[in-house]
Amino acid sequence: MTEDQEHAEARALIESCKLRFEPAFDDLACLYEQGRMVACGARAGYVLKMLAIAPSHQGSDALGELLTRLIQSGLAAGHDTLFVFTPPQNVPSFQALNFRLLVTHGQAALLEHGPGLEAYLADHAAQITPGRNGAVVINGNPFTLGHLYLVELAARRVDRLYLFVVREELSQVPFRIRLRLAADATAHLDNVTVLDTSRYAVSAGTFPAYFLKRLDTFAAAQMQIDLRLFAQLIAPRFHIAVRFAGAEPLCPTTAAYNLVMAEVLAEHGIEMVEVPRLEAGGQPVSASRVRAAWRAGDRATLKDLVPPATLAYLLEEN
Repeated sequence: MTEDQEHAEARALIESCKLRFEPAFDDLACLYEQGRMVACGARAGYVLKMLAIAPSHQGSDALGELLTRLIQSGLAAGHDTLFVFTPPQNVPSFQALNFRLLVTHGQAALLEHGPGLEAYLADHAAQITPGRNGAVVINGNPFTLGHLYLVELAARRVDRLYLFVVREELSQVPFRIRLRLAADATAHLDNVTVLDTSRYAVSAGTFPAYFLKRLDTFAAAQMQIDLRLFAQLIAPRFHIAVRFAGAEPLCPTTAAYNLVMAEVLAEHGIEMVEVPRLEAGGQPVSASRVRAAWRAGDRATLKDLVPPATLAYLLEEN
């Protein structure tokens, strides 16, 4: 069987289980019986997806065999923790195979396998301080004067502000650069701690639609999972009482995320403050506007939109 034939057979099985076939994956595991595919699943980075089992083999050890293969594949690729989305009724099956439930809402549940969240929190335990703390979560692609405006305003309103920078390598500016630019721009703020989000906020595991700028029912479910994970598991550990976000006049996906954020955080007793965007030249300062000026080599516009450290990086890379 050729790879194309295997993918076509997997697609048929996946869609027969009322799942959506997503062709972007790093590995595909398939189980056969007498030449017929009876189960399949895929791995995209650290996310397991499209786990489909024919009705004749549900309740067998097929799920365990698939997960064993995909976990081994993920570990070989350097991922110590793996995520999976599944309907809530399937949670016990995954828990029996050493997956831990992170959060559930509606028809979606998110589980992980590996050291995961507890290891992330342990790594940052020394940076956690008590008080009325706040949070800002940014991608920072790249860090702009708009980001700095938001952080400075937020820092004045809380005892400590945690500035979480999205770790995913799905942006034009690499994560290590985005993290450094955020730290450089906010170094004058004594009560700001810059951290990475790992896999636990606006990630390929919790909210992949963010990076696709997709707004549909799948994106809506992901927003709920992402924000409930933050409210239930991240905010309490960092003593976060308020989360700040910039108003979003340009991106419908982010604007919808802000609306859901206000609702979900309120349910958990966390305040959400939406801050009007800083403007320059009569337009909102945004990372997309910065990237456009960067591509055009428009140094004058860049100077109006980004802090010195970001400007230096952009000019070096242009």
